[in-house]
Amino acid sequence: MYGEMFHRSPTVKFTSRLAALACAALLIPTLAGAGPELRIPDFSHLRDKASDSVDITLDGFLMRIARNIAAREAERGDADLAFLKDVKSVRVQTFEFDHDDAYSRDDIEAVRRQLAAPGWSALLQAKSRKEKSNVDVFIHSADGRILGIALVAAEPRSFAIVNVVGDIDIEELAKLEGRFGIPPVGRGE
Repeated sequence: MYGEMFHRSPTVKFTSRLAALACAALLIPTLAGAGPELRIPDFSHLRDKASDSVDITLDGFLMRIARNIAAREAERGDADLAFLKDVKSVRVQTFEFDHDDAYSRDDIEAVRRQLAAPGWSALLQAKSRKEKSNVDVFIHSADGRILGIALVAAEPRSFAIVNVVGDIDIEELAKLEGRFGIPPVGRGE
C-alpha cells in the first residue's frame, strides 16, 4: 500500500524530476567541455604559509561597479579600464613564499588540465628547466570572439593564476599587465 502511494504521489514525481534536471544541469558543462571560467582551487590553506598573497574576485555586483568606474574614467580620457565594459568576471590569485616547494604543484596542475578542454587554445607557453618555472597563457574562443583568458605561472617560490571571463579585447587587457596583482609576462627584453 505505501509503495503504491509513494510511486503515485505528485510530490515525489515532481521531486524526482527536479532532481533529474538538477543532475543534468550539473553534467552539461562537463559533457560540453569547460567554459571560459576556470575552477580555481581554494588556496586558503596557503595564506598562513605565504609571505605575500593576492586574492581578487570581481563578478556580479562588484563587476558592475568596476564597469561604472571604467566608464567614468573613459569619459575623463583615461581608457586603461575600457576592456571592462564586456567582462563578466576577473579572478586573480597570487602567492609568494619564503622557501621552495611551500605549495603543492598538484593544485596548479589541476588548473592547467582545465586548459586542455575544447575551446581553450595556447597563446603562450614558456618553460624553464633551469629556473623551474612554467608560464601558460590560454584563450577561450568561440565564433571568432575571445570569451576568456587564463594565465597560470608557477615557480618554486611563487605562483599566479588569472582568469578573465567575458568578451575580451586582448590589446585592452594587455594594459593591465603589472597592475592589480596581475603579473607581468616577459617580452624577452
